[in-house]
Amino acid sequence: VIYIEMKVVDIADDIFRELGSPSTLSIPAIAFYVRGSVGSLNNYINTTFELNDALEIEETITYTNGTTRTNEIGISEASILKKMYLVHFYDKKIRTNLTSLDSDTIVEVSDQGSSVRKVNKNEISKTLLSIRNQEYEGLQKLISQYKISQSSPHQVMGDDTVEGFYQKGDSFNRTRI
Repeated sequence: VIYIEMKVVDIADDIFRELGSPSTLSIPAIAFYVRGSVGSLNNYINTTFELNDALEIEETITYTNGTTRTNEIGISEASILKKMYLVHFYDKKIRTNLTSLDSDTIVEVSDQGSSVRKVNKNEISKTLLSIRNQEYEGLQKLISQYKISQSSPHQVMGDDTVEGFYQKGDSFNRTRI
């Protein structure tokens, strides 16, 4: 298994590019969110990541013999952070759109054969909410898959050291003799 470590700026840059490099957003602002969301990431996936002195995300693992190992955040964890940011991004868009609904009640104006129609912000809010919910479902799936891939069995039941004896010619009924 190849484990690729990621820097906070790389994660922020990936997010920025995935959003289409919007002019209202910057990589440092995204990096600030990513660094501030380490605790939430830990809560979601049961890890112990923290910021080091260089403000990079790392996890220190202490073994039973007293030795320690430090790992930077990997691709799997970074992908969860990216989804967390996308949910945050669409939450923010929805809030902005909902606060402007009160101040903009005119949808269409007609005068002397010409008309101006504004975009219905209620429909935009519904669309943004749908996108946000899709991102949240994706986040939940990533978290579940991460937990499954990182889990290990606590106990194996049965006696796997003794070979079983089966009836000859009976390929479907594996009854022990």
